[in-house]
Amino acid sequence: MSMYRQMWLAIILSMLLALLGGLLASTLNARSYLSEQLSAKNTDNATALALALSQQNADAVMIELTVAALFDSGHYASIRVVDPLGKPIVEKAAPGRGLSVPDWFTQLLPLYAKPGQASISNGWNQVGTLTLISNSRFAYEALWKSVLQLVAALALAGLVGGVLAATILGRLREPLQRVINQANAISERRFVLIDVPDVPELRQLAIAMNGTVARLKTMFAEEAHRLEVLRLAANYDALTGLANRTFFLVQLLDSLDSDEAAGSTLLLVRLADFSALGQRIGASSVDELLKKTGQALRHQALLSHAVAARIGDGDFALLLPAQVDARQVATQLMASLVQANAPWTADGPAACIGMSKLMRGQDMPSLMAQASSALIAAEAQGGNTIREASPELAPEAGEEAVTLIRLALEQNHTRLRSLPVTDMSGKLLHRECTLELMLESATGWEPARHVMQAAEAGQLTPAMDLQAIKLAQEKLAGEPHLPGLSITLSTLSISAEQHYTKLLDQIRKSPGVASRLWLEVAESAAVKHIDSFRAFAAKVRQAGSRAGLRHFGRRFDQADALHDLGLDYLKVDSSLVRGLQYSADNQIFLQGLALAAHKMGMQVLAGGLIDRAELVALDAAGFDGVAGPAVK
Repeated sequence: MSMYRQMWLAIILSMLLALLGGLLASTLNARSYLSEQLSAKNTDNATALALALSQQNADAVMIELTVAALFDSGHYASIRVVDPLGKPIVEKAAPGRGLSVPDWFTQLLPLYAKPGQASISNGWNQVGTLTLISNSRFAYEALWKSVLQLVAALALAGLVGGVLAATILGRLREPLQRVINQANAISERRFVLIDVPDVPELRQLAIAMNGTVARLKTMFAEEAHRLEVLRLAANYDALTGLANRTFFLVQLLDSLDSDEAAGSTLLLVRLADFSALGQRIGASSVDELLKKTGQALRHQALLSHAVAARIGDGDFALLLPAQVDARQVATQLMASLVQANAPWTADGPAACIGMSKLMRGQDMPSLMAQASSALIAAEAQGGNTIREASPELAPEAGEEAVTLIRLALEQNHTRLRSLPVTDMSGKLLHRECTLELMLESATGWEPARHVMQAAEAGQLTPAMDLQAIKLAQEKLAGEPHLPGLSITLSTLSISAEQHYTKLLDQIRKSPGVASRLWLEVAESAAVKHIDSFRAFAAKVRQAGSRAGLRHFGRRFDQADALHDLGLDYLKVDSSLVRGLQYSADNQIFLQGLALAAHKMGMQVLAGGLIDRAELVALDAAGFDGVAGPAVK
């Protein structure tokens, strides 16, 4: 029983005891008073009647007439006169009449009145003895009426007391509930501060709880900062602050296999005549030039949600997502480079840029070859030139594709394909699922990532996510021994309540399998829509399912915004795992990341495992599970 209910129970019981005690005491006092009054009345009336008869020197006939006249008034239950020998002279008794008072009341509270007695004399001779009992009907009615009035008064007092108690408890409950919600949030790995209430006891408790939350926030912020330093040292160029060549190429390779590959653009940037410029301006000026170039690239990457890197002495790269206009970004970047490098290049060219679109199914060598060819052509042309590689024929992503996707969803021409996620000993944790569609124009099943650009254009990704959850629920219901299935949700599904409410309603339809359903979102989407994702993750966990982040680590500089999401697991991006056995710095970083996540009650998984040696390094780092081509 909750403390609030216990307080209510205590108040109600106390009020009932007080009211019943008052009612009982008042009723007993009233009964005693009425009994005494009846006894006194009996004595007084008997004495007065006997005295009147004695003064009249009444005989038996007079006594009988007088008693009959008095009895007929209806105020007496019994009048009896006997001679000195005990022989009745006259005896009158009222018949039993129904009272307006309930029988149970008269039985529960009987009135005990002593009969009145007096002697009747004629001179010095005793004529008889008079015994008189008054009718108690009026006394019972008076007692019943007083009890009813008392009950009404006490009920009104109890009602007023209840209203006051409810008001006071309501004022206490709100700040107490805030403290309880804060404690529950901490248990769910969410750290929130609350307003300090005015109640002294709760005020001290709230201050203590806020202090604990603040210390936890500080602790995790410090840990995140320490890990960020390690991550930067392992994967970023110390001079420019951009990603180094190895880290960038790993991310580029992962992007080619991801859902977002089609439509992205790779920009290769080369500073003009870098070798000759270095000999002319000196090493210190070259470093300053590279810093300015890095700042321009970082600024453009931040605006475009891109990944920027330094891949050579004077060579840089920028990986743009499909949603941005690559030609416009390249033009803006060139203008920034010309302005930033003007003090060293004077009127000469600042840089040249080569561009290449990422195509579905494309491999790394062909992509780099196309971008390098465009860069060489830009160098050959001279000046601040931007050249784009001739794109290969790519599939259309127009209205026809949107119509085909919508038709496949409506006709349930969909299925799930899954890959295993295991713990470090090889035991299955769950299976990662991807949606496949049978389009009318296709000869086989089409992975959802191949039509993702068209689905996003037609805002069909929430419907695809909903269909994936339905299929996962059916599979889990049919295979009770399957540990779980994970579904990766699109950005649109978690960015607005109108979309994720449908997903939550679908989860609640099958509560029996909810605990085996893992829902994950890309880290970039969670950071971009942090408030919506926070609300979504909390409701997912309330529905009984698990919530997690995918590709974790790409935006680790913003990890402090993720500490209060109450997540169940993290899937670290494969770019941090690739070649882990050769990078001591990344091993230290991932070991610290796993330790911090475990403190917050989260599992730490790794994706994109291609080498068993990486598995050994992840096991040493304290990871809980792995996924990828090397996982069987």
